[in-house]
This record gives sequence, C-alpha cells and structure tokens, in this order.
Amino acid sequence: MNRRDCLAALAGALAAGPLRAQGFVRKPWPPRTPTPALQLASVDGTPWTPAAERGHPVLLNFWASWCEPCRSEMPSLERLAAMHRDAGLKVLAVNFKEGEAAIRRFLAANPLALPVLRDGDGAAARAFGINIFPSTVGLDRNGRTLFVSVGEVDWSGPPGQELVRPLL
Repeated sequence: MNRRDCLAALAGALAAGPLRAQGFVRKPWPPRTPTPALQLASVDGTPWTPAAERGHPVLLNFWASWCEPCRSEMPSLERLAAMHRDAGLKVLAVNFKEGEAAIRRFLAANPLALPVLRDGDGAAARAFGINIFPSTVGLDRNGRTLFVSVGEVDWSGPPGQELVRPLL
C-alpha cells in the first residue's frame, strides 16, 4: 500500500467512527449529472458495465477487506439481495484497489454470495466521489444514479429498505 492509499485509509477510518455512530449519510446524486461510464471486471475477469444491468435496479457497494464496517455490512447486503431478487435488484460488491490474491483470500475466509467486481485503480470510486468506505451507489432501472450512501447501513432493516425503495 502506498502513502496515498494509507492516507485514504486513515481518512476513511477517522470518518467512519462518527458515521458509524450516527448511521450513514445519504447524498443525492446531482440532477442532470450522468452516471459515470464504467467498465469493471469481476474477480474471474468477466467484464461488467452499468449498461449491462439496464432494466434492473442496482446497488454498487464499494468496500475493502481492511475496512471493518465494510465486512460488518456484507451480511445485510446479502439478505437485501435475496429479499429483492424477484424485483430484479442486483447487488454488486466493488472492491477498492486490492489485488486479486487479497480479494480471493478474503473470499476464502468470508464466502460471499454477491458478485465481486474489482476497482483496481480506484477510478470507479473516484468517478462517484467515494473516499469513505463502505459507500454504496444506487442506480435505478434506467441506469441513472440516484444516491450515494456513505457509511455502514443495515440494508435488511428499515434504513436500508428506505434507501432501496426508490430503486425498486
């Protein structure tokens, strides 16, 4: 991890304390601002773009294995995905700047039912203005970004359901 990554991790950790105590912050996406054009790859190398999910509501959860709130949030994301599978909700876990080996070690120790995408250079997180983890981006069925949720959310509880309702 280079100095810039360490500083970003420290900033995220410092910010995560108060956010975790307060819950999370929902930031609406600026009107008339297009969804960033992204192309990410899954851990197995399969390419992914937001356009591939048109017709489905999508949550992109940005996380890292070193982030305790990220790890804590994952089970509720899995429950949310199962709860709204019939409504077409797609929940994707986007790993922030970790290598394939680190991601695979994490997944071996913490099996995850969600598809995992790699943001190897952090460009996707930057495109959404994300610098605190976890952060989750909500895309509607037309691929428009509606919000960025910053901080850990109980996605299977009332706060998470309130965030997801406009997507469905």
